[in-house]
Formats: sequence, structure tokens, C-alpha cells
Amino acid sequence: MKLHAAAILVIFWLGIFTVHTVKGSVGSQSMRKYSCVSLSTQQLNIRNLIGYEKQQVPVNAIMFITTKGIKICVSPNQKWVQSAIKKIDQRRTTKGK
Repeated sequence: MKLHAAAILVIFWLGIFTVHTVKGSVGSQSMRKYSCVSLSTQQLNIRNLIGYEKQQVPVNAIMFITTKGIKICVSPNQKWVQSAIKKIDQRRTTKGK
């Protein structure tokens, strides 16, 4: 009975160790946590946007980040998207000065 309980305990700890090791190796790789797969057609208020990321795979998109931390994917070909990117870049350069 003690041997059976010890074997179960060893298997349990090996399982925990394996899951922890796998998570660590995946987390240490440079991978984007969020990826755009569908695009919003709604125009966003530029004042509520604090950042953006460009993405080309699996969909060519711009992922805007709002003041509340919400990430919204839009098509980079829209005129308002280009002006929003310029506005965000201008804010970043003026904060750096």
C-alpha cells in the first residue's frame, strides 16, 4: 500500500514538473500572446488609443490598444487607421522629448 501511494505521488510530481517545464520553455520564446484572426470594421476614437502593433500573419492587421487595455484588430488599409498610427507615433515622440 505504501509503495502504491509513493508511486502515485512520484507520478503526480513528475506531471507537475513536466507541465511547469513546458510552460517555461514556451513562455521564454518570443511569441505574441494575442493574434488577429478577424478584423473590426468599426472606426475607433483616436483619443482612446494608446498603442498599436503591426501584424502580417495570419491576417494583415493593425492591433490597436485602448486606454482600458482592450486590443482591437483593424485593416491597415483604412485612411483613419493611418492617421491614428501617425497620431500615436507623434504622442510617443513628444513624450520622449
